[in-house]
This record gives sequence, C-alpha cells and structure tokens, in this order.
Amino acid sequence: MAGSAVTVRALEISDLDAVLPIEEASFVQPWARELFAEELAQPTRRYLAAVIDGSLSGYGGIVLGGEDAHLLTVAVDPAHRTVGVASLILMELVSLAREGGARHLTLEVRESNDAALGLYRKFGFEWAGTRKGYYTTEDAVVMWAVDIDSVDYERTLDSIRREAS
Repeated sequence: MAGSAVTVRALEISDLDAVLPIEEASFVQPWARELFAEELAQPTRRYLAAVIDGSLSGYGGIVLGGEDAHLLTVAVDPAHRTVGVASLILMELVSLAREGGARHLTLEVRESNDAALGLYRKFGFEWAGTRKGYYTTEDAVVMWAVDIDSVDYERTLDSIRREAS
C-alpha cells in the first residue's frame, strides 16, 4: 500500500461482491449478501467503503438516529490491515454521526478481538459492560464514546488525524 491513497466513499450494492470475501475473512458469523442489501436500503443506516487503487479494501456501517449512534461493523481486507484503513473508515463514520446530531456512539465487539478493542479505545470508546452470549462462541464487550460533539472529543480526532499523516 506504500504510496497508495485510500479514499472513502458510500458503499453501494455493486460493491457486495468485494465486501463478502472481506466479511468472511473477518467474522466468525459473516453477514449474507441479502442482509447487506437490506441494510443498504435502510434510511437510518450509512455504509462506507475504503478503496485503494480502485479495489475495495474495507467497509464500515453505522445506525444514525437521535443522540446515540450505533457502530454496526468495520472490516478490512487482511492484506490491508495494520496500515490505517480501519481508522480512516471509523473517522468518517464518526463524522457522519456528528453531522447527524449524535452525541454518543456505542458498539459491541468480540471480547477476544484485541485489534478492534485497541482501535476503539484510540477513538475514545470505553468499556461499559458485557453482553453474555452475544456471539455464539463468546461474549461481546459493549463500548461507548460519549460527548462526541465536544471540544475534547475533537481534540481526540485531531490527534488521530496527526498520527495518520
């Protein structure tokens, strides 16, 4: 990826052929094409695609509505992990949430997913509880980032932006 620019744009139904292999490589219980199609049709959902050299390298989704937004998914092609793609996707999802009037963000993450837990902590998410049996094989950690509309949170985002540049 050295020298390649990552662009983030709206995920489209035509992207699903590229999404599904990433989904299968990323999750124990991957979503089916039909579920993605249903999600893309929902007016409260926003899905984004990260593209490198014309190829989809990752995606993410969020539910918007009111003060609380819910991060649904972030996944990156294994060939593009650890180079900042997930951070770029999450930065854009946070921006969508803030633009939509959200003040807080929540998510569930597999308790063993150390990479995701680290990413979310970097974005100011904190442990808020556990959902027993949320995944068939393990529990989920529930995390919240509060006051994402604040000056302090903007400083967190600025720090992440500086780190990425």
